[in-house]
Amino acid sequence: NPELRIERTSEGDIVVMAPTGGKTGKRNFRLIGAMAPWVEADGTGLGFDSSTVFSLPNRAKRSPDVSWVRNERWNKLTAAEQEKFPPLCPEFVIELRSPSDSLNALKTKMEEYIANGAQLGWLIDPIERKVHIYQPSLAPEVLNDPDRISGEPLFKGFVLDVRSIWD
Repeated sequence: NPELRIERTSEGDIVVMAPTGGKTGKRNFRLIGAMAPWVEADGTGLGFDSSTVFSLPNRAKRSPDVSWVRNERWNKLTAAEQEKFPPLCPEFVIELRSPSDSLNALKTKMEEYIANGAQLGWLIDPIERKVHIYQPSLAPEVLNDPDRISGEPLFKGFVLDVRSIWD
């Protein structure tokens, strides 16, 4: 079924995710639209959408809604690795909660990204109007109904206007 997104846990269990509805699709599009100009201007890495599956170091296969990988890490991959499921964890990941998503499952996924090398993760929850921020060696920080969130200091100059996601 081409509409389904499929991931695999580190234990080899298959996770099938329902296609997104209109509101979630609109929000994902806005996330990519907000990040793309920063990725192009910054020039130090590449952005990816939710159709990209990454093979994490723990063997899980994950597709964050939006992600970013430094050029030097991407360029170390072979052409075949770049073409298939890149064997790395992005430095920056964003997951957007949709009505069909379990918040606890998404929190676990965010912790998995951090454990596998992500330096920053944002779990954006438009249902509760919260943003959960994940970083290595820090407890998750929860922002209630923020207007903006910043990628500083890791991702200089990237600020997301979250108000466009809440709509």
